[in-house]
Amino acid sequence: MKIENRAQVLEILQMPMETFLRDVVPEARKAFTDQLDGKLRVTSMMGFSNICKNRCLYCGMRAGSTGPERYRIPPEDVIAAGNTAADAGFGRIFLISGEDPGYGFNQLLRITSALKARGMFISLACGEWDAAQYRELCAAGADEYVIKFEMSHPDSFDRLNPSTDFDRRMRSIRAVQDSGMLLASGNIVDWPGQTTDELADDIMLMKSLGISWAPVIPYLPARGTPLAEEGGPGSRLLMLREIAILRLMIPGVHITAQQPGEDLSKGLSDPEGNAAAVNAGADVLFWDLLSDPQARSFRVIDVRNLTDRGHISRVAEMTGRAIDTGEYFHEHE
Repeated sequence: MKIENRAQVLEILQMPMETFLRDVVPEARKAFTDQLDGKLRVTSMMGFSNICKNRCLYCGMRAGSTGPERYRIPPEDVIAAGNTAADAGFGRIFLISGEDPGYGFNQLLRITSALKARGMFISLACGEWDAAQYRELCAAGADEYVIKFEMSHPDSFDRLNPSTDFDRRMRSIRAVQDSGMLLASGNIVDWPGQTTDELADDIMLMKSLGISWAPVIPYLPARGTPLAEEGGPGSRLLMLREIAILRLMIPGVHITAQQPGEDLSKGLSDPEGNAAAVNAGADVLFWDLLSDPQARSFRVIDVRNLTDRGHISRVAEMTGRAIDTGEYFHEHE
């Protein structure tokens, strides 16, 4: 099955669920095996600062929020955590933060250079920078930069992201592409007020950008945020439709499998939710390097509950998939 245009995307988004499960999911599952050898891509992950200057209407770490206890992990501790992950056999690390102007760009370069010296594949998500800074991050050893467009319609983006605007976000995305780093980008699925047409446009934008990874999840309300008052959560079944479409539309793309299940209190580490995402074509799982208190405070959404290695093994067993922790592991096992 090939999906190449917007009309085909809309057809899958709108078809009866039983038709989707019968006709599309098996094709996406086969495509996962053919494209990625059927392996789960497991990445170590660390949210090294939950301080953010932005006031996005959906984020629990937005500036002015009184929800999470704020923290900023020193660069030497981030490097030490990355070394621990490498020693444990992880060849990839995803370093993410709020858009924290107090952290210091040179500190990001220092962290990147140190972990690249360990041979790690480094993904960063630290907000908007100028084009020269993205080039510096690439030169320091960053392989991939994660900057989500969130919503593909400028009016929706500008309303929900008042600290920036859609044109600025897209300039940053293009600058990442021009820097030499891979681009990871994507949307929020089924936020309050999103239409099916908007969702289809989101998917088509991901295709046109040629992304390496789709870090996508459904909308999950964060307490005390303006958007939480408008509704939610987003449909996890609609999320599965997007996952399958992306798998069939963008060969080789990585897609976040850390998805919620029916019981939202389990957060993003519900084995049933993760397994359903894998069976629809997703492949990316995370091993969180944060301590429990900090993990609870990295609160983009209310309940993240990321994984330990036992959880990853359980999802692999449930789905019959092998685990790939990265090149470092395979070169040194």
